[in-house]
Parts: sequence; C-alpha cells; structure tokens
Amino acid sequence: MPGSPAASLPRYKARLLAAFRGADARVCAAFWLFGVVNNVLYIIILSAALDLVGPVVPKGVVLLADIIPGFVVKLTAPYFIHLVPYHVRIPVFAVASCLGMLLIALTPSSTSAGMIAFKMIGVGLASACSGGGELSFLGLTHYYGTFSLAAWGSGTGGAGLLGSGLYLLATTVMGLGVRTSLLTFSFLPAIMVGSFFLVLPREPLRTSRSQRGPYQSIRTDDDDEEDHHGSMQEPDSLLGLPSSTPAKSIQEPRGMWKSVARNLTRSRALFWPYMFPLLVVYIAEYTINQGVAPTLLFPLKSSPFSEYRSFYPTYNAIYQMGVFLSRSSMPFFRIHNLYTPSFLQIANLVILTLHALFNFFPSVWIVFGFTFWEGLLGGLVYVSTFAEITDNVPREEREFSLSATAVSDATGICIAGFLSMAFEVWLCSWQVHHGRDYCRKVLV
Repeated sequence: MPGSPAASLPRYKARLLAAFRGADARVCAAFWLFGVVNNVLYIIILSAALDLVGPVVPKGVVLLADIIPGFVVKLTAPYFIHLVPYHVRIPVFAVASCLGMLLIALTPSSTSAGMIAFKMIGVGLASACSGGGELSFLGLTHYYGTFSLAAWGSGTGGAGLLGSGLYLLATTVMGLGVRTSLLTFSFLPAIMVGSFFLVLPREPLRTSRSQRGPYQSIRTDDDDEEDHHGSMQEPDSLLGLPSSTPAKSIQEPRGMWKSVARNLTRSRALFWPYMFPLLVVYIAEYTINQGVAPTLLFPLKSSPFSEYRSFYPTYNAIYQMGVFLSRSSMPFFRIHNLYTPSFLQIANLVILTLHALFNFFPSVWIVFGFTFWEGLLGGLVYVSTFAEITDNVPREEREFSLSATAVSDATGICIAGFLSMAFEVWLCSWQVHHGRDYCRKVLV
C-alpha cells in the first residue's frame, strides 16, 4: 500500500544507498578520524579551562589562547605551506600537538601567573597545530572528492561531542586527575598519523602529484617575460618543483614573494562568496556560546536543574549535537546560498540577547530549541562553504581555495572571543540591576 511503512522503508533504504554510492570506506574513515582528532584537543582544552586557570582568571583567556595561534597559522600558511608535502607536515603537526598537550599536563597545577603562562604556551602550540591540520586536511580533500569533505565535516562535528564527553568521563565518572586525563589525551594526534599512512589510500595523491603541483600560477607580465627564456613545465610534486627546474631556483626570494602575491590575489576573490558568510556565522554563534549563553538562566524551580552551573554545559551539549548533525548531513542535504543561514544566525544572536535583557521566554526549553537551531545553522554553513568551493572553483585553484578559506572560522572565533567577554559582563550587570542575580550564583 503506498505511503505505508512497508512501502516507505525500501524507498528510504534505496535513497540512503544512492547517497553513498561511489564512497570509498577507507577514505571516509580516514577523513572522519582526521576531523575528530584534529578538533578534539581544542574542545578538551576548552572543557578544562576552569581547571587550567582557576576560577579567578576569565575563561576567555583560554579561549583566545586556544584560537589565536591557529588563526595566525590559517591566515599565513596557505601562501607557503604547499612547499611542504603532506607526508611531512601531518606527522610534524601531530608531534608538535602532542608536545603542547604534554606541556599543559606536566606544568604544576598552581594558578600563579608564571604557571598559567606556561600552560597557555602549550595551549597555543596545540592551537597552531590544529589550525595547520585543518587547512591541510581541507586541502587534501581536493584529491579525494566530495565524500572526503563530508566525512571531514562529520568528524569535526563529532569532535565537539566526543571532546567534552571524554573529559567529563575521565575527570568525573572515572575520577582521574586533570594531569592524568590530559596526559592520556596528549597521544590522540598519533591517530592522525596512523590514519594517513595506514588507512587513507595514497593512490589519488600520488596520481595528482605526478600530473601537477598543488597551486597553479596566475599569469602576470613577469611570467610572459620569463617565457622568452623557456617554457614553464607543470610541477610534478607537492613541493611545487617543475621536473626540469632546479630546486634552488624555486627558493629564490623573488620567486617566493611572487608566489605569495599571486595567492593573495586568489584569496581576494574568495572573500565575498565564501569567506564572509563563514566569518559572520562564526562571530554570531561564538558570541552566543561564550557571551550570551552564560546569562540565559532561569529559576531552578522552573528548570530541570538543581544548580545554576548546569545550564551552560547543557546548552553546549545541545549546540554540539546540532553541529554534529548538520556537519554530517552533506550527502543528504545541501544549501547553495550561504548568506541566508548566516543572517539567520545573526537573528539568533539578537533574539537570545534580547531575552537575556528582557526575559520574555517562559521556559528554558525554548532556549534549548534555539541552541540546537544555532548548532544546525553553524555546522550547515561550514560544510556547505567548502562543498561550494569544491563544486565551483576551478580544479587548479581548488586546493589553495579550500585551505585559504579555513581562516574565516578562526577569525570569527577571535572576534567573538573579545565580543563575548564584553557581552557577558554587560548582560550579567543588566540582569543584576533589574533584580535577576542568577548569573552571580553560578559559582555558589
């Protein structure tokens, strides 16, 4: 009978199989692990913020230390990182990330300024490696197709749930100390190395490397002049070295500065269609998460909680669930207009800020719904941005475009980090002045 469960189930099964037709299980597994492990340390560090700096130092200090080094790497590395092949840079990032986590874990637990500074150096090192890993793995999806990007997006979404869950499990359920937990997590980057060398099929990368280099040149007058001395040949390795050109000629300062200038020209063309909407959605959602959400509190009697500190981690868990679902949805659902969900995220920020000021939602469950919707929008813009680049940017420009666009999310989080500190202080002060002092009771 049409419309019955018996008739619908085969149709949905066929649609599911069609969505994954042509997917390589090893590629999907490798990129899912890349996404999880590259992002999970970022989440673990944020989850451990209070344990790292104590209750007096603002948690925004950890957020900024956890994002600014990665932002700097994402901003600068796309213009020269193609000189380092993937089989070198991925192990380097993994080892340096391990060292950063070890520095955090082995630094004495004192909350003195000097000890906190040492911990923040470790946080910064892990952040820089995570930023380099993200732009590298996004660039790597160029060689493995749409399913690799979908798996990467799903893995980054899963990292939010897994990271916060692992830290909670280790420190609360299993009763492990903060140092023991962080020491255990410091070896997670080894999974990235194993996934690259043991799980990921290397043939697509070898084939592309034998045909051309990663970033193609934009023609300039200087190039035309050089053509009088000989024809340029296609690069044949990830180092970008033409087969007939000595390596030292590529490393001349003039040639390297020309390459940077060319890549800056490329990045300008990416800003409005791809970078800006991703930037906007991250500014809005991280301002909500770090600045507005801590003030979205209700009387305990009308909530499912017994203490005020339970609101914020619950909002974060619901948000991460939305992110995971939307970042995993690319095989089934795509958007092409990136600005619409970005503006909807701004609307979320405005509505939740107004509620923090004027308290017009009657129940915390409405805020739960907005938080889940916020995660859906953020994850959807992330995966759709890189999917649009994969579909629309010419193949010879695609690897650079995927890597360069990754700076937008870090830029948005940096801006939101500063905004959120002002937002939280302003909103909490407003609430206290108007007779709602719940935000002052969070640490009670």
